[in-house]
Amino acid sequence: MSEIVNRIRIVRLEEDTPGSSFDCGDTDLNDFLHHDAKDYLKAMLAVTYLVKVEGEIVAYFCLSYDSLTRTAILTEEEKALWNKVGRKIPNSKRRKTYPSVKIGRLAVAKEYAGYGIGQRIIDTITMMYLNEQHHAACRFITVDAYRVALTFYEKAKFRYLTTKDTDENTRAMYFDLKAI
Repeated sequence: MSEIVNRIRIVRLEEDTPGSSFDCGDTDLNDFLHHDAKDYLKAMLAVTYLVKVEGEIVAYFCLSYDSLTRTAILTEEEKALWNKVGRKIPNSKRRKTYPSVKIGRLAVAKEYAGYGIGQRIIDTITMMYLNEQHHAACRFITVDAYRVALTFYEKAKFRYLTTKDTDENTRAMYFDLKAI
């Protein structure tokens, strides 16, 4: 299992990157890579990274800047969730919005599922924002996780942002980079 993870090379998708036959088993995620990723890059909406093993695309993920925002809180439970997010921020610096990076898409090819590639991607994103200098600050990683991926993100220590989306197809989740 770790043999594949150790051979991973992550490269940024560019406008001239050739297409691929990538298939993760999810039509929406496949279509994004095959038809939309380059348009998102051109429109400056998201940057897609290809995860390769010996030239073959085994996974991909895309990132864009986001913000973790406190909206109109309706319940005491949601107020408690937001306070939990802000508790580690000094009181004088607490805000209604915190800078974050959003995982817009994350997919692993069917034949590579279960090899730890998804966790390697999360680790890579975390290290990108902890170790590399960027032009803007970033405190959190956010994701609107598909219901089938909730367990994966829970294991990666992502937390739910709200209870409002409990019965939805996607759930808003976050990871605090300062928790490392």
